[in-house]
Amino acid sequence: MDCRVVVEAAVPVFDVETADEAIRIAISKTGEMLNPDLNYVEINMGERTSPSGEELPPAFIAADEALVALELEMTVFNVEREEHASRIARKEIGQLLENIPLEVLHIEVLEDDGDGDEPADEESTASADESTATDSAGDTDEDDTTKDDADDEILPEFEDLVE
Repeated sequence: MDCRVVVEAAVPVFDVETADEAIRIAISKTGEMLNPDLNYVEINMGERTSPSGEELPPAFIAADEALVALELEMTVFNVEREEHASRIARKEIGQLLENIPLEVLHIEVLEDDGDGDEPADEESTASADESTATDSAGDTDEDDTTKDDADDEILPEFEDLVE
């Protein structure tokens, strides 16, 4: 099953005077942190309400600093449960948005269309990590030049994954 997950982020912004300015800067700042790795995540203004139900702007400003509520949406493919989708979304987004609190707002189950693009990437990543672990664990003195050639082929992929 595929799920659309909406995560709320509280993004701090400094040296701002208006709520509109804080929102623009927060969206830009979040986009810079997510791109190019997660360019498929949609960034929207969050919705805030007071305890009485009154609608509030997404930015709270005090002493030229703001805390902006943003909603980040992403689609997670081939998950077993909604909880699994929320964990994947929080992990993917949270890795790039360091020191920014995240909370899952809601999860929408999408109809399966048979695509499997993202899980294939995750599986290839897992298999690349396993092959790296196998090569380093299986090092012996026999045929070191062949293993060095294999390491040259594996290391660029591994570096791409780390970056």
